[in-house]
Amino acid sequence: MRTSAAAAGTSLFFVLAPGVVAGLVPWWLTGWQFEPFWPALRVLGVMLVLAGATVIVPAFVRFVREGRGTPAPAAPPVRLVVGGFYKYVRNPMYVAVVLAIAGQALLFGQLGLLGYAALVALVTWLFARFYEEPALRRTFGKEYDDYRRAVPGWIPRLRRG
Repeated sequence: MRTSAAAAGTSLFFVLAPGVVAGLVPWWLTGWQFEPFWPALRVLGVMLVLAGATVIVPAFVRFVREGRGTPAPAAPPVRLVVGGFYKYVRNPMYVAVVLAIAGQALLFGQLGLLGYAALVALVTWLFARFYEEPALRRTFGKEYDDYRRAVPGWIPRLRRG
């Protein structure tokens, strides 16, 4: 896939997937209205939202540059993406989205969003486990198996191994 096509597809998928899941749906659920809440937890919320954005944007870019494809199942990468945040956790995009939603829950004092974050975590875990992992194993074989053994799926290791 040409870089320009991968970039366009990745940008569109960014808006449609995390943009909807971590942006539009939380807005529908809460109106992003601030409820009375502890200021320290609001600060933690901001930090989680920023951490999510700090992880997800470079992870999407990595699919274009390193993978020569998109994160969308319809146009997957032709190379296994293992650089950047993928050195620390196999599913940084999903972790980042859940962090951003949990951060919004704290920022806005809308604790119902924590339930939504848990639902997103469950759905992404199921998708990764039963669709992505078998697809990656079929596509990349031993390379993916080695990567899977070396890098945790959901809880980032704090240093490269």
